[in-house]
Amino acid sequence: MTRILLGFIFLANALLSDCLAVGRSGEEVYAQTCATCHDNPTARTPTKQVISELEPSRIVQSLETGSMRIVGTFSMSGPERIRVAEYLTNKKYDANWASNTSNQCEANNWQPKTALNEAQWNGWGNGLENQRLQTAAAAGIDSSNVSGLELAWAFAFPGETYVESQPTIVGNRLFVGSPNGLVYALDAVTGCTYWTFQAGAAVKAPVTLGALSNGELSVFFGDQAGKVYSLNASDGSLRWSEQADDHPSARVTGGVQIYKNKLFVPMASLEEAMAMDPNYLCCIFRGSVITYDIESGKRLWKTYTIAQEPNQPSKDTHGKAMTGPSGASVWSAVTIDPERNALYIGTGDNYSNPASGTSDAILGLDMDSGKILWSYQGLAGDAWTVGCMAVPQINCPEEEGPDVDMGASPILTTTSTGRDVLIATQKSGDAHVIDPSNSGELIWRNKFAEGGVQGGFQWGQTTDGETLFAAISDTRWVSESSIGADAEFDPSKGGGLVAVDVETGELRWKAEPAKCDGRPRCSPSQSAAVSLIGDLVFSAAQNGEMFAYHKDSGEILWRFDSYRDFDTINGARGRGGAIDQAGAVAVNGMLYFNSGYSKFAGNPGNVLLAFRLAKE
Repeated sequence: MTRILLGFIFLANALLSDCLAVGRSGEEVYAQTCATCHDNPTARTPTKQVISELEPSRIVQSLETGSMRIVGTFSMSGPERIRVAEYLTNKKYDANWASNTSNQCEANNWQPKTALNEAQWNGWGNGLENQRLQTAAAAGIDSSNVSGLELAWAFAFPGETYVESQPTIVGNRLFVGSPNGLVYALDAVTGCTYWTFQAGAAVKAPVTLGALSNGELSVFFGDQAGKVYSLNASDGSLRWSEQADDHPSARVTGGVQIYKNKLFVPMASLEEAMAMDPNYLCCIFRGSVITYDIESGKRLWKTYTIAQEPNQPSKDTHGKAMTGPSGASVWSAVTIDPERNALYIGTGDNYSNPASGTSDAILGLDMDSGKILWSYQGLAGDAWTVGCMAVPQINCPEEEGPDVDMGASPILTTTSTGRDVLIATQKSGDAHVIDPSNSGELIWRNKFAEGGVQGGFQWGQTTDGETLFAAISDTRWVSESSIGADAEFDPSKGGGLVAVDVETGELRWKAEPAKCDGRPRCSPSQSAAVSLIGDLVFSAAQNGEMFAYHKDSGEILWRFDSYRDFDTINGARGRGGAIDQAGAVAVNGMLYFNSGYSKFAGNPGNVLLAFRLAKE
């Protein structure tokens, strides 16, 4: 804790030295504190133009409790946060901009004690194994009727430019988080709002529902300030909350998992991006998994992905001091293996040297104690920060790595021959199949994509045990050395979907990438998570289209272009854009997915779209 506080006091002093003064105008605050990053952003930093499309209160929220809370609280006063927001948007600040929820449901007649017995998509991977699989019976959708899907309603997250939280559907209730920290409970059929809950920071991950000992259901999730919550699923009231990690940039990006009254929480951080400050002493965060009792919120154990404390000196590419080992964040939901009493996680790269043996890896942990049982590493020596993308580089480790996380959730499945395997995909473009019964021993590894910082395989893949369906990202920009405010995607690079034999690693078929056809700010990249629904593979592209492929042939049987404005069920302005991160989910004849992703120079948007089968 002392090292963390010292590191951020150092950062605070550096930021305060940028002429913090009471009474600065919004333009002055921006020029002195924000312009360095947002006038010349990397692919992971929004441009000034994108920020200007937000509501002033959304910017203030980000500076106070969201992703920019460290900069906003250390380098600006409260009035200055409002002034810079008004300067950027040319709008007056309204503290209640997101609280005026329209289209409230008339009655809350939910039966929570039976909801988990009904068809559902609960959490990230719709099951302990993270297979992202839904049967045709539960979905009510397959190749015989998918052509009849039509838009039922659109819900807008007011004033946002991106949407990340994948919807969870349990008992005809839809639960979803938002970038401003509001968690919504909607009617899954009509889209009306039952309740909202204001978390302390953005909610990027999906929520997961679990049953308590009294039969009531609770909603569990983490936010972008590293806090974990348990809510009453019926009315949204808070049951308990806990600060999961005391690092100031800690965050929960992955969905939580529940098994035998235990809540398993993956921990990641924003420190990789904080390294963009040249005065920051990088880096001290270590990824972890934390386990809680779901009833009381009592912490049971915490296991770091890197056992060694970050006290080893190292240098960046310019000879500046760094410290490590650090990083190896757990970006996605853990995978549960009841038969072996184990859980499996994927880890990201190191942020600094010395590199650890548990970065870019799949780790097996004992479910009761959290002890690391084994590690399978996809790439050794991968130390990298966002500062490696800057020109000149800032806090980029010596002998920088390629940033090829194994960040997606491992998939536990049984092959057609009855063998249990773990499937892991990597940003390098490699797919790995390993043996959970033999300490993660490699069965096969093949490369199916070019890979890179935004390349290879990203958020999540799907399988039925026989075939792995994996979407290719491979995002590229016209100028890789200057991904800034004027960045343009290369519309000829990235995208496509592969179907791979799980037993042998052989390619069964490959679908062609999406098209941009002159659309601005467009990439054919397919970074979003993939879902197998009945005999259909749903995968979306950064161009704004969602596709349904037949799992046996790769033929496109349905597609929807979401790049447009929408009339919304809650009356807020809605528009679709790029699709990234979360995948499609389907329950009871309805399909849901998000549209809008302004990060990485993509087209902004702010809608959750719901489709139903047309009546004959």
